[in-house]
Amino acid sequence: MEYRRLGASGLKVPALSFGAGTFGGQGPLFGAWGTTDVREARRLVDICLDAGITLFDTADVYSGGASEEVLGEALKGRRDRALISTKAGLPTGDGPGDAGTSRARLIAACEAALRRLGTDHIDLFQLHAFDAGTPVEEVLSALDDLVRAGKVRYLGISNFSGWQAMKSLALAEKHGRARYVAHQVYYSLVGRDYEWELLPLGLDQGLGALVWSPLGWGRLTGRIGRGRPVPAGSRLHRTADYGPPVEDEHLYRVVDALEETARETGRAVPQIALNWLLQRPTVSSVIIGARNEEQLRQNLGAVGWSLTGEQMARLDAASARTAPYPYFPYQRQEGFARLNPPVVGAACPGDAAGTPVPVRTS
Repeated sequence: MEYRRLGASGLKVPALSFGAGTFGGQGPLFGAWGTTDVREARRLVDICLDAGITLFDTADVYSGGASEEVLGEALKGRRDRALISTKAGLPTGDGPGDAGTSRARLIAACEAALRRLGTDHIDLFQLHAFDAGTPVEEVLSALDDLVRAGKVRYLGISNFSGWQAMKSLALAEKHGRARYVAHQVYYSLVGRDYEWELLPLGLDQGLGALVWSPLGWGRLTGRIGRGRPVPAGSRLHRTADYGPPVEDEHLYRVVDALEETARETGRAVPQIALNWLLQRPTVSSVIIGARNEEQLRQNLGAVGWSLTGEQMARLDAASARTAPYPYFPYQRQEGFARLNPPVVGAACPGDAAGTPVPVRTS
């Protein structure tokens, strides 16, 4: 397993991390994702740790906290071998204090997560969404207190827009608060919007990307393609409305390129889609999920090799979309591009030279 620095921090994370959204399995969305119990979770955690996957990601809204509870039980006796990332901020109830990132809510959410996870600290505590109703200074002050108290080691954000992230980073610097080092984002071969604003921001500000749904909300598994619509029993029928939309023709164009590359490499379609992400700028770790051992082991095959430049170019071309304003002039017009050269394809941030930091292999 390759390890990379998480943004501009000293924390080293594995190139692949494990998403515990399938743990617990309660509710219409998370129940469709998976219903992994503690026994099954322990087995998946065993496989991850043996393969060098040390970062496990969850959130308080995943199955109403059950995901955190199952993950905590699965890590008992080997907490020191793992990094735990969890998120807070989205609504967990109907009460006035059950949503957002106010000081009161963040402190309570952190304490509740620590209890469910059965640990005394959270390695990476992330805001699940921007809260427009709470002053950014209040949010940063509360998070800084949690870091100073030793309950949180590093801070991150998830699903922020560029201006929301930049305002937060600027105020953290101005007031000497603990700074965000990670941005958990949607990014895939069928969803490259991240590249238009958030990727340049990540490069400039040292925000490492933790990629969620790297297989395009289940579309890049190899089961869907031209002449092969979504299978009748696919969970995508139940969860598609929760995720980013993808036009059929665009999906088929990407899958065609993936399948051509699969024939050349002898690799599975999901492995190629994950490997492509691992070569993108700012990506610190790609979060993989699995409902069973077979899925997990297949995803582990995405590391230890690299697509060629020609194969990367093929996938880039198949998945390219015209950027929205104000980004498309920089994408399409030479004068604009001279002022802001494209960053896609640059080295991933890591050490001072901007390259990934390999620590060990396993």
